[in-house]
Amino acid sequence: MKKYLSKKVGAALRSLSYEGLAKLTFEKPKDETHGDMTTNVAMLLAKSAKKNPRAVAQEIVGKLDVDPIYVSKVEIAGPGFINFRFTEDFFTAQIDSILQHPATFGRTDIGGGKKTQVEYVSANPTGPLSVGHGRQAALGDTIANLLVWAGYDVTREYYYNNAGRQMRMLAESTYARYRQLFDPAFPFPEDGYQGDYIREIADDLKKERGDSIVSLQQEEALSTCKEFAERALFEAIKKVLARMGVVHDVFFNEDSLYSSGKIQEVIQELRTKDLAYDLDGAVWLKTTALGLDQDRVIVKSTGEPTYRLPDIAYHREKFKRGFDLIVDVFGADHIATIPDVLAGVKALGYDPEKVKVVIHQFVTLMRDGEQVKMSKRLANFVTLDELIDEVGSDAVRFFFLMRSTSSHLEFDLNLAKEQSEKNPVYYLQYAHARIASILRFAEGQGAFSLVDSFANIEYNLLKGSAEIALVKLLLDFPETVELCAMSFEPHRLTTYLHDVATAFHKFYHEHRVVIPEIDLANARLALCLATKTVLANGCKILGISAPERM
Repeated sequence: MKKYLSKKVGAALRSLSYEGLAKLTFEKPKDETHGDMTTNVAMLLAKSAKKNPRAVAQEIVGKLDVDPIYVSKVEIAGPGFINFRFTEDFFTAQIDSILQHPATFGRTDIGGGKKTQVEYVSANPTGPLSVGHGRQAALGDTIANLLVWAGYDVTREYYYNNAGRQMRMLAESTYARYRQLFDPAFPFPEDGYQGDYIREIADDLKKERGDSIVSLQQEEALSTCKEFAERALFEAIKKVLARMGVVHDVFFNEDSLYSSGKIQEVIQELRTKDLAYDLDGAVWLKTTALGLDQDRVIVKSTGEPTYRLPDIAYHREKFKRGFDLIVDVFGADHIATIPDVLAGVKALGYDPEKVKVVIHQFVTLMRDGEQVKMSKRLANFVTLDELIDEVGSDAVRFFFLMRSTSSHLEFDLNLAKEQSEKNPVYYLQYAHARIASILRFAEGQGAFSLVDSFANIEYNLLKGSAEIALVKLLLDFPETVELCAMSFEPHRLTTYLHDVATAFHKFYHEHRVVIPEIDLANARLALCLATKTVLANGCKILGISAPERM
């Protein structure tokens, strides 16, 4: 509709010498009685034209050359809106556009190949991924998918740190559990990692190295334990992410920023710009000069950098690597650090507007109305692996995605496992499977076949209100994908696909598909196939399966 109207209204504006004086946009009216599409261009032109908006609207309508086969009504409403109503034949004819290129229906080129990086998960290799990491994985991966479908050139990145106090504690915990295999009285560090996964790593270390580490000097022993535990945990992290269909293109190590001198480069650059200074033995970033309420410490008096400095240095590297759009997907615990990092980006001369930060709220697991807190393998949280074991990867991804990132998510384990229309992911997948079943049944009858070109299908036979409503909804798919990509809001796609499934079930309830009237049957089969295409493409973006049978 927008493409058709942009061409027709654009021609009218050119003939009136109004072209370029106002932005021409179209949107769906909130009230369906006002038509299928509306524009406020006349109201935007009124000032430059020095005329009443309704008079400008009348001029535009008078110059319009629309085909009555496609547009049944054009009217001026309110202060100068121009409303358009399309014919049923226009909508049904668009089914062919879905069927001709099913694999790419929904893709747009609004991104123009812009080089984009999406960073997500970025958990340090000190333990298994939590359900919170799982929500971030689903969000980040789906945002990356959406941007790809919107025409962006996307790199998926994981940022981690294998140095510092947490990794030292991982080494000490692993070493203690390893020594306890030979001497149960060997002391365990007070702040050590308590989970059984440390015992499992220690067991594997013993199988590989026997008692050889016992005789090593402590630092060498700790280094050996750290490397072994880090490798084991990172492989476990990659494995559980792969269970969700999440695969990163790049793993960026925070420690490389130190070893390559990037951290010192950033400090020196800030000093050169008079945006870093020394006070009380610490190095401070002059963030008050960048619009924040107070300056921030970037290197403590102990010589240890605060979290801000490596994050600023990492974002500097993102810009130096040529990314035009940088998307950071973080948990709510990062919310206080973001202004400081963006201020650092600005201080280094880069445009912070190119950095889009998506903050997601936390996840609470619920079973039988009660919160689930305890893990089988950990003392304090449920692992992502355990969650996938219980409800499956499709339910995990869909449930993580179906609420706004700004909303706290209550993950209902009972609902996620229920095989009924109450379960939103089951409801969506069942619609796809039901259509596949209908198409198989029709093919088995022998009298029904959709030719490759679809040229012989009489789409204009689709006249029922449920048929037209379904077609209209299917045609919204490309714009929905684009909207979700631009707003970084995948939950909108889950809502849209649920609406498509609902519209299909209504259509199927009201209209039998495989009927003696061959032409009408084939038109309805084409509509079924178009619906299946949209559901499949939507599921692909969400990273869930679209089953042929259930």
